[in-house]
Amino acid sequence: MNIIGCKWVFRTKRKSDGTVERYKARLVAKGFNQVAGEDFFDTFSPVVKPTTVRFKSSKTDVSLFYYTAGDSRVFLLVYVDNIIMMGNDAVLVASLLQRLASAFKIRDLGTPHFFLGIETIADGDCIILSQRRYMTDLLGRAGMVDCKPLATPVAVTKSVIPSDEPFENPTHYRRVVGALQYLTITRPDLAYSVNRLYQFMHSPTTEHWGLVKRVLRYIKGTLSLGLRFSPSFSTRIQAYSDSDWAGCPIDRKNTSGFAVYLGSNLISWLSKKQRTVARSSTEAEYKALADVLAEITWVVSLLQELGLHSGEPASLWCDNLGATYLCANPVFHARTKHVEIDYHFLQDKVASGDFVVNYISTTDQLADIFTKPLPAPRFATLRDKLNVVLHQPCS
Repeated sequence: MNIIGCKWVFRTKRKSDGTVERYKARLVAKGFNQVAGEDFFDTFSPVVKPTTVRFKSSKTDVSLFYYTAGDSRVFLLVYVDNIIMMGNDAVLVASLLQRLASAFKIRDLGTPHFFLGIETIADGDCIILSQRRYMTDLLGRAGMVDCKPLATPVAVTKSVIPSDEPFENPTHYRRVVGALQYLTITRPDLAYSVNRLYQFMHSPTTEHWGLVKRVLRYIKGTLSLGLRFSPSFSTRIQAYSDSDWAGCPIDRKNTSGFAVYLGSNLISWLSKKQRTVARSSTEAEYKALADVLAEITWVVSLLQELGLHSGEPASLWCDNLGATYLCANPVFHARTKHVEIDYHFLQDKVASGDFVVNYISTTDQLADIFTKPLPAPRFATLRDKLNVVLHQPCS
C-alpha cells in the first residue's frame, strides 16, 4: 500500500469587489504521489452540467436535486462542495436548509452574489452573470493589464506571413487558454476564439500567442459585459445552427456552432471543430444540426423531468436549404449515405413531431458568431442578440 502524506493549503477568499472575505486553511492529502491504475482506479466529484438529502435526484443531471409539493418547488445544484438552492417557497427553502444543517456542517451565505468566480447582479427583474473580477485577474496573470482594447476577439484578415516559431513558454499559453475556457460560461461571444486557441495547445507558436493576446485585448475593453437572464412568458425552445464549411485552412475541416434559447434567454451554446472533412456545405450544416439536436434532446429531457416543458416542438433554424430539405425528404438519402447515422437520428426526431427544422437567412443566423471571424459591426449586433450586455460593477 502506498502511504501518502498531507499538507496545509492556505487561501484568501475574496468578495466580488476584490476585498478579503476570510482566510481559509485546508489539510489535504498529497494525491499527486499516487499512480493511476495502481493506487486508485476512479475519481469522482459531483459537478453540475454548466448548462443547469434526497428529494429526488435528476436522471438527466446527477448533480441536480429537486422537490415538488403542490405548487411549491425547490431545486438544489451541487458543484463539488458548493451548493446553490432555489425555490418559489421561502418557508420550504428555510426548512430544508435547517434539515441540511442538522446533518452536515454548512454555511448559509444568503442570496448568492458571488459563486465559483461568477457574480450575480440584479438589474430590475433581470439578473446578469458577470466574471469581471475573474477577467481582471486573468489580465494580470497574462501581463496584459495595460493593453490597448480591441472591438473583436478575432481578426477577419489573416496573417500574410504565418509564423512557425515555437512559443518560448507553452505552459503559460496552456494556462491562459485554459482560464479563457472557464470565462465562456458567461461570455458566449468568446466561444469561437477560445475554441480556435484550444486547437494549438500541444505545440503553440508565437503567432498563436499573438491570437491569445488579441482575445485578451478584446476582454480588456469588455470587462463590464455579462450574460443577462430576464423573465420570459414563453418557454418554447428555439435553436440556431450554423457551420463554416472547410473553413480551416490547415485541414479543411469545418467549424460548427449553435445557440439554444429557452423563451428569450440563451441557455446553451457551442463552437467546435468537426472531426471529419465534409464533402459539401449541406453535409457540414447537416452535421451541425445533429449536434444541436442532441443538445436540445437533453434540455427537453431535463425540462420534462422537472415538469417545466411546454410540450411545444422545438424549432431549429438553419441557413442551408439543402440541409433543411434533407431533414424531411428521404429522396436525398441515396446521395448522402456517408451521413446515414445523422440522417436517421434527425429524420426520426422530425418525423415524430418533436422538432421542426426551418430555413433562416444568413443575415438573421445568430449562430454565425460561433463559426467564423466577423467584422466589428456584425459581431456587436450578434453579441447583443446573445444577451451579452453591459452592467455596472458593484461598489
